[in-house]
Amino acid sequence: MTAIIHSMYTMFFRGWFVIKYWLCWVLFFEGARVLFLVSNFAEIRTGGGGESFLSLWHGLQMDLSTAAYITLPISVFVLLSVFIGLFRNSVVYLVYTLLVLLLVLFIVVADVGLFRAWGFRIDATALRYLTNPKEVWASISHLPILVIAVVFLLVYFFLIFVCRKLLRQWEHLLQPSGRHIFSFALVLLLTVSFIVPIRGGIQLAPLNQSSVYFSQNNFSNQAALNASWNLVRSLSRRIGNTVNPFIVADTSLVNKVVDSLLANRPGAGYQRLPTNDTTKPNVIIIVWESFTSKAVDLRVDGKEITPGFNKLTREGVYFSNIYATGDRTDKGIVGILSGYPAQPITSIIKEPTKAAKLPMLSKMFRGAGYETAFYYGGELEFANMKAYLLQGGFNRFVTVDDFKSKDKNSKWGAHDGVVMDRLKQDLLQMPQPFFSTWLTLSSHEPYQIPWVSLLPEATDGSKFLSSLHYSDSVVYNFVEHARRQPWWANTLVVIVADHGHRLPTAQSKHDDFQIPLLFLGGALQYSNDIIDRIGSQTDIAASLLRQVNMPADSFKWSRNLFDSTQSPWAFFTFNNGFGLVQPGKQLVFDNIGMRPISKVGTVTEKDIFIGKAIQQAAFQDYLDR
Repeated sequence: MTAIIHSMYTMFFRGWFVIKYWLCWVLFFEGARVLFLVSNFAEIRTGGGGESFLSLWHGLQMDLSTAAYITLPISVFVLLSVFIGLFRNSVVYLVYTLLVLLLVLFIVVADVGLFRAWGFRIDATALRYLTNPKEVWASISHLPILVIAVVFLLVYFFLIFVCRKLLRQWEHLLQPSGRHIFSFALVLLLTVSFIVPIRGGIQLAPLNQSSVYFSQNNFSNQAALNASWNLVRSLSRRIGNTVNPFIVADTSLVNKVVDSLLANRPGAGYQRLPTNDTTKPNVIIIVWESFTSKAVDLRVDGKEITPGFNKLTREGVYFSNIYATGDRTDKGIVGILSGYPAQPITSIIKEPTKAAKLPMLSKMFRGAGYETAFYYGGELEFANMKAYLLQGGFNRFVTVDDFKSKDKNSKWGAHDGVVMDRLKQDLLQMPQPFFSTWLTLSSHEPYQIPWVSLLPEATDGSKFLSSLHYSDSVVYNFVEHARRQPWWANTLVVIVADHGHRLPTAQSKHDDFQIPLLFLGGALQYSNDIIDRIGSQTDIAASLLRQVNMPADSFKWSRNLFDSTQSPWAFFTFNNGFGLVQPGKQLVFDNIGMRPISKVGTVTEKDIFIGKAIQQAAFQDYLDR
């Protein structure tokens, strides 16, 4: 009798091995969430509150799912152990575990750093930038890489030690028992039952990101996500995406709403440049890296962050209520040069066949007989910008390769001051009329500048503002130089940011997307004007073309900012979310949680529908190209 009971008891050994293995991974992922919370403790203090730690409970559902995915191969190994002696050896399970652990631990560490830099959990967005290792290194080289690597290895080897010890202790559970067929059946049943935690339960809808969202605070919801699950889900959804995931209503209704918002009246708006068709003013567009409106007129410890730009706003036409279309440079460049909205889950610049179909200001000006040039102190290969710009009709490019080694004193390439000197020199000999675009880079993280920082603190916020102060001095120097040149009288200069920035920390996410826009130059008939009407970065294209008497019909997503009859609104996207700004109200909507994460003013259901309609129409336009 005792033998029979023991035999029946041993039938459950293999199943107990699988369950223990699964629960260890669940514990690991909960520990990873604690690491995420501790690493972003400032977010908890400023907005998350104590409820952020509730993410440990709400995120458990996703941890159970991820752990089940990882455990499935182990279940197969255990099933094979019933018949094959090799799979009764703990070494087999150790090798598999160490390989998976190395990958998962790397994702966990990378996720912490990514969130601190960009404000969202790791997903396929980050992988787009891995095609250029130099640019990736420039982004992370300011971090204590050696310390991080040493800590990573120490943690990894500690976990190896723990895994090895546990698996050896559990090895006896895999040894032969009297009833092989029953043992096999039990483990098979357990393996099949993993479908429940994998899909997040027995409910109709399978597990997704919104399943673990629980709070009105976005950081708390973000903390509930499992980094590995989020990355794999993102990759699976973005590969070969041909279906619009943002359908909210019938196409005809959506198009009616969007068309009414984009309505442009040819020739409408007041003219700031001469209307003579024979006049072809020179155009210089300065795209200022990460220049946020939060820095304009800002003083810290009595020190003015952008004194030069602040002066220039009193000389030109300053648009004080403009919003970037996206959150990265590759999206901002397309927004400026093509008047095209950013996509929330991808970037059109990454697909040359689609990007080639976009209209571009450089193409328009080159077709009108302009000399065109693009200046950037870094590498254009980053984020696939080179392919986009090469198709854009630029006659020439000046990049990091055009500067001497002694001038490449930034991890990104040449500092703004070095590029400015080259641009000054080239403009002296450049045939007129010319269309030149200059993308700055010194205010990109790690915020390295060639002089003593304005703010001595070593925090990210202080270093960022100091880098803006440096770029401000360079841009102001260039404008002061330009106004002394003979071509100035017939030149229009446009200064705009490629995107906003999370710093300085704002109360609402929409503030991170508000950017400065300034038109100035000798070609302006009159200036010293501030326009506070809401507009978008995508509206620059049509506004500029109208001023120089060129058609803007091909820029369907761009409106004339100089036309006061235009509907005042701005739409922007970030990592799987969008924002809509209208007079007196701002909405920020999260597509994962399917709810607003920020509302300012009286935001109605109609406003949410308008934002969703714009998102649907814009993404469908992207798919159709």
